[in-house]
Amino acid sequence: MSDIFRGVWVVAYRELLRFIQERSRLFSSFAMPLVFLVIFGAGFGETIGAMVPGVNYLQFMYPGIIAMTVVMGAIMSGISVVWDREFGFLKEILVSPLGRSGIMLGKSVGAATISVIQVTVMLILAPILNISLSILMILQLLVVVFIISVSISGLGLLVAARMKSQQGFQLVTQIIIMPLIFLAGVFFPVNNVPLWMEFISKINPLTYGVDAIRQIFLGHEAAAALSVSIFGHTMSVLEDVLVVVVFGGILMLIAIWSFSRQE
Repeated sequence: MSDIFRGVWVVAYRELLRFIQERSRLFSSFAMPLVFLVIFGAGFGETIGAMVPGVNYLQFMYPGIIAMTVVMGAIMSGISVVWDREFGFLKEILVSPLGRSGIMLGKSVGAATISVIQVTVMLILAPILNISLSILMILQLLVVVFIISVSISGLGLLVAARMKSQQGFQLVTQIIIMPLIFLAGVFFPVNNVPLWMEFISKINPLTYGVDAIRQIFLGHEAAAALSVSIFGHTMSVLEDVLVVVVFGGILMLIAIWSFSRQE
């Protein structure tokens, strides 16, 4: 058992090193959320005003941007599988006693660790946006971010299991990521949209990841009017996380099966 954990950690540590060493990826991972925050937050903030008493549009969108960063990083984690396949490194990993499931889990843990680092850095902006932080809130946030990232990475790994080139992977994931993000409640409450869009948003598992992070930041009472409700029931943070975990578990199992058949 200790050998399995060690193997998973080695794969995860390699993902972390690659992220730190690739300056373009490191820069873009922080630049893109800030661009969205500035353009959408500053651009629509004055027009939309307060979402609910005590919460303006910038404060509403900030947790969504953090969730978007986590989701994009988790899904793009699959590109390392494609990179390893292209350059032949994947064959060296496959002959190790770790196994396919261990490799996939290591990739997921690596992506989740990177997400925790990204979110920790982005928390610097919270006081500027008049969002108060506490130690308990930060701990809750980082735990939820880690769980969401591990779960959503299953989608990226599933796509990567079928891709032979990095260009193909990036094209497919961009087609997948943008609709999922825009329909996940990052930029607008999912309860205040046309019925057809609300239905799609509520079967989108990313919606529940965004909602969980937003509730942690804004508090349950402030976020109650903005949170996801199913048949009149307002989802709690725990319920949101459970939905994402179930979805991620199914995707991870399919990804491992697909990866095993391809290699």
